[in-house]
Amino acid sequence: MALHQLSKYLRSFAVMAMLALTISLTAGCEPDVPTETVYPVLNGEDVVFSQLLGKVVFINYWADWCRPCRVEIPELNAFAERYKDEVRVLSVNFDGVHGARLAKQVKSLDIRFDTLLVDPRAMFGATASGALPETLVIDRAGVLFSVLIGPQTSDSLNEVLRSVP
Repeated sequence: MALHQLSKYLRSFAVMAMLALTISLTAGCEPDVPTETVYPVLNGEDVVFSQLLGKVVFINYWADWCRPCRVEIPELNAFAERYKDEVRVLSVNFDGVHGARLAKQVKSLDIRFDTLLVDPRAMFGATASGALPETLVIDRAGVLFSVLIGPQTSDSLNEVLRSVP
């Protein structure tokens, strides 16, 4: 019994020692994370979110099989055009389609705003809802403000825009 307790104590001590060593080795270290994450766009350009500070960013998730997405896209096209000086609308294909197939779907759905080739969701700490359409709203400071579920209209998008600080 005493040997068992000693063994348990030594294991706990070893774990605590490793934790203390890890903390002491990493104290004061900056994480090795790039300050400028580049997200490629279907048209060959790139989006750098830090360059969008001051604008409200709407990141829309869609799929070609999603009927509500098809209804929402014309609303997003008009919204992006109307508020182009203060808003940036981007899209992400929910199914992870790439290349010519993605280009064909974007053209077929008449998506007129940029389509990202890499999903930026993790950068904003947003968990996927699994519902479509879904739109992340990023405030002017580059922070996740809201997640919109379901098809948006011009009125609902305008209301969100007015509520973003």
